[in-house]
Amino acid sequence: MSPQIIFQLQLVLGYVAWLLCFGAYFWPKLKSMEPVQAQRAIATLHSFRFFGLVFIVPGVIGPNLPAGFATFAAYWDLATGILALLALLAVRIKPLFWLFVVAFNVVGTLDLVIDYYHATKVGLPALAGQLGATYVIPVIYVPVLMITHITAFYLLIGKPGLRAARQNAAAA
Repeated sequence: MSPQIIFQLQLVLGYVAWLLCFGAYFWPKLKSMEPVQAQRAIATLHSFRFFGLVFIVPGVIGPNLPAGFATFAAYWDLATGILALLALLAVRIKPLFWLFVVAFNVVGTLDLVIDYYHATKVGLPALAGQLGATYVIPVIYVPVLMITHITAFYLLIGKPGLRAARQNAAAA
């Protein structure tokens, strides 16, 4: 099997495994939580996105990985992680908390979508070996990040999210 097929297979299976795990263990818990607590849990996971800076650490990735892909992924991950940390720090100031929750989810989702676009454009599956130690990020970490962004938006837009927004607006 070619490295390109292996990478693509691992990426798809990463989504399948995380969706099964998420559906069995995390989604039931998140649904039962108050909206702030559910978003805090998601923000906590995304607060570790500073790890994406590893894409620009010399010697960690191969020399043939396109710099534009690595640099964009690294800095947008960092921005998402900082916004998630700010959401966690602002949890007692509800309007600010919700602003940062929306911000880290918008920035983080854009990051992943644009990273997928860049990966396709540069033929990343064929260059997967150039990811070096960062190989696990797209096949293990990115699927759960995308799943939790979608979940965060669902919780924000769904009835519990709207109810929390109305309560915050009434309290302000």
